[in-house]
Amino acid sequence: MEHPIMQDTHDNPAEGRRQFLKCMAAGAGTLWLMKSGVLQALPLSEGAGAQDSSFSFVQISDSHIGFHKAPNMDVAGTLRQSLATIRSQAIRPAFVMHTGDLTHLSKPDEFDTLAGLVQEAHIGKVFYVPGEHDVIGDNGAEFFRRFGERQQAGGWYSFDQGGVHFVGLINVLNLKAGGLGSLGEDQLAWLKNDLAGLSSETPLVVFAHMPLWSLYPQWGWGTDDSAQAMTYLRRFGSVTVLNGHIHQIQQKVEGSITFYTARSTAYPQPAPGVGSGPGPLQSVTADALHRYLGVRDVRHVRGSGALAVTEEELA
Repeated sequence: MEHPIMQDTHDNPAEGRRQFLKCMAAGAGTLWLMKSGVLQALPLSEGAGAQDSSFSFVQISDSHIGFHKAPNMDVAGTLRQSLATIRSQAIRPAFVMHTGDLTHLSKPDEFDTLAGLVQEAHIGKVFYVPGEHDVIGDNGAEFFRRFGERQQAGGWYSFDQGGVHFVGLINVLNLKAGGLGSLGEDQLAWLKNDLAGLSSETPLVVFAHMPLWSLYPQWGWGTDDSAQAMTYLRRFGSVTVLNGHIHQIQQKVEGSITFYTARSTAYPQPAPGVGSGPGPLQSVTADALHRYLGVRDVRHVRGSGALAVTEEELA
């Protein structure tokens, strides 16, 4: 099966393939840069172009604190390494974005551990959205009490940074087992209103836990009403959509909208449709594990509409 990034490339197929190979080879962290209205990804180790950036931020995802099985018996340790990678950057990111599954079973002690590791790392402001593992048993009440932005009753929110509009969406509540994510009518109405007053030249970054495109519906890797959300996004010239959930890098381009899924800081999952279903990829050996984990760095470059995106693996 052809990788999604190769199904929807720009006018230059060779460049699309080069970018695909670059993203696949990168890894643990992604550096996001905004250049000429386009979000671009680079490995953190290739952040030499950061000097002309107006700001940068880092995405991490799927820490699964509380998980204690193969292939990773120390998910707190690999999260700590990821946070250290962020802190070691020459230019400090404006903030960190965590796209969900902070915990594995939504237990208070797991949330405590996550919060303690983030505080210990001294990485500054962190924006969160929940994953389905963060809302087990209480529909996210504990998550929102500790990590919610409290802008809207439903937990979704938006903010602006350096000329870019950021939107944090919630698509993991009231899920059926193995089912697709869902935004719901109230959140979709809020999203339409939130974007209504923006110029179409405003760069957008939308982030949620589950993919906002139909990556692999058979495994619940998608959001059932995301098509409606996309109708509000298509008038904008530069839209970047960041997700977690599938624990691997996948990319898709639809017009001005580019979708990226992120690596986990805990463990990898199989490629879409490979094997019997999603879950920890136990065939990965301990010495190879760090090649599958990482963080993402994104930079907004002065005088440019696009973001530059970089992946950094923990290996």
